[in-house]
Amino acid sequence: MSRLSDIALATQVAVFGNKRAFDQLVREYQSPVRRFLLSQTMGNEALSDDLAQDTFLKAYTHIGQYRGTSSMLTWLTRIAYNVFYDYRRRTAVDRQDAPVVEQLPSTSVKMDIYTALAQLRDEQRTCITLQLVDGYTIDEIADITGMPSNTVKSHLKRGKEQLAEYLRQNGYDR
Repeated sequence: MSRLSDIALATQVAVFGNKRAFDQLVREYQSPVRRFLLSQTMGNEALSDDLAQDTFLKAYTHIGQYRGTSSMLTWLTRIAYNVFYDYRRRTAVDRQDAPVVEQLPSTSVKMDIYTALAQLRDEQRTCITLQLVDGYTIDEIADITGMPSNTVKSHLKRGKEQLAEYLRQNGYDR
């Protein structure tokens, strides 16, 4: 969808409360938003779905703040990023130090990837998945996360190094 179409739909929602226009935005962007959240939750589909729903609820209530200076997907991913980190802060007391992924069987490549991603710091995992999975540029990642571009570059470099080392140690060749 073009940025102009996104702005038109967002305007329809903000000014006229057009729920069909918002439904169209949801249909267009729910898969990439969910994929982003799925990588952040390391494969927890139920949690990703819940967080995606929260993301779109926040987007609906704040649609008037969308200015079109970035793509709708970048704006939604920024909201998803904040929803995920709000969730992490709320549940920090309940979490143990060990990643949840260790409790899952790592018999598939998918689980191996999530296990590898679990080895990274949250910021590294976010930057890695935004770039390698979702295809965002460094500037877009900085916009989504609110981090300076050089910080994003550092997280990408260190995260990629850690992933490569982890995968090498676990039988994956370059």
